[in-house]
Amino acid sequence: MAVKYKRAFLKLSGEALAKKDPATGEQKEMFDVEVLDRITSVIKECTELGCGFGIMIGGGNIWRGKFGAGVNRTKADHMGMLATTINCLRFQDALQKKGLDAVVMTSVPMTAFAETFNYEKAVEYINAGRPVIFAGGAGIPFISTDTAGVVRAREISADVMLMAKNVDGVYSADPAKDKNAVRYKTITYKECIDRGIEALDPSAFALASDSGIDIIAFALKEHDLIKAAVCGETIGTLVTAADVECEIYND
Repeated sequence: MAVKYKRAFLKLSGEALAKKDPATGEQKEMFDVEVLDRITSVIKECTELGCGFGIMIGGGNIWRGKFGAGVNRTKADHMGMLATTINCLRFQDALQKKGLDAVVMTSVPMTAFAETFNYEKAVEYINAGRPVIFAGGAGIPFISTDTAGVVRAREISADVMLMAKNVDGVYSADPAKDKNAVRYKTITYKECIDRGIEALDPSAFALASDSGIDIIAFALKEHDLIKAAVCGETIGTLVTAADVECEIYND
């Protein structure tokens, strides 16, 4: 099997790494070892097929800054940056156990246990087959990891950005609240902004559109979809800056 994309940027939510109660969906533990094993196994397969990876992980399984009641927002976001770093170090360990010499780079200096971000060095590592995991978001408060992910994807010249979410694509409305919501197969950034679709932060949509980078949004629970996306199969929703007609799934 051949890959379509030689360099992919994978954005994972912190919640995706958490172990949850199957009955209630509530978080039970900070990390789910089985989930980590499956995701890193797929990344190893894709790497062996010739796809280089940049990876960014949120910190929501540990701390969500904007919900830190009583905490100064700037301070809360700093805590969130530390949470992402914990997740990235855990993910690095899981990749290393698969035989991948992964590197963690932080947006703020934490040189005792990770390298400070340098885009030229990051590209060098990825070209050598070493996944690079970006911690700390953008390194400044009030910027989501979605937006920071688009920035890093652009900096490393990724061919595509893979957004692994809790839902299986981009919908016209929240499918949990609106039974008439439709799932898009293809949609433009402009349409997302015009229609007020909140699959990403508006700033992330705008930046991705300006950068001309395509995003594929899909459900992380089907871990093999990472490989399917890298190999060019039609999955989830393609969000693009190209001038194309919007398509929806008929299922």
